[in-house]
Amino acid sequence: MNKTPWLSQTSLRVVRRLLLSYENAFHEQLPIFSKILNSDLEKGKKLFAMSNPIIAHNFEEDPVINYVNASALQLWGRRWDEMINMPSRLTAPREEQKKRKHALGQLTETNAIKGYQGIRINKKGERFAIKNARIWTLWNEAGQACGQAATFDCWWML
Repeated sequence: MNKTPWLSQTSLRVVRRLLLSYENAFHEQLPIFSKILNSDLEKGKKLFAMSNPIIAHNFEEDPVINYVNASALQLWGRRWDEMINMPSRLTAPREEQKKRKHALGQLTETNAIKGYQGIRINKKGERFAIKNARIWTLWNEAGQACGQAATFDCWWML
């Protein structure tokens, strides 16, 4: 297995879409980025090391996670290979999944949400709250919606 799967061509394509879609949704770059970073590899390294969790999933019937950074891996208590291709609904406790699905459904109308809050669950079954989340639609190079992503700067264990 690749020692840095978050820097694979597949992951870097998601990173590129994530960053461009964020900028289009919120009319600003993620705070850690500047226009100085030119290569996808540099962007991939910086996004993976970002202190705020960031997570993305695709648009399958039951969406699966296709990107997480190191902060998200630590928070959910999983390795890369455990989270990638995991149904994203499993990041939330069963009783919170309906609320989560409703919020994600709103993106079909707005493409961006600020201030989302909810409860999530890690691998050990420990719950944590997230607050001040930004959620946005991911767009591919052909201008088609291809997933959703989220990041947040406030969380605590319950």
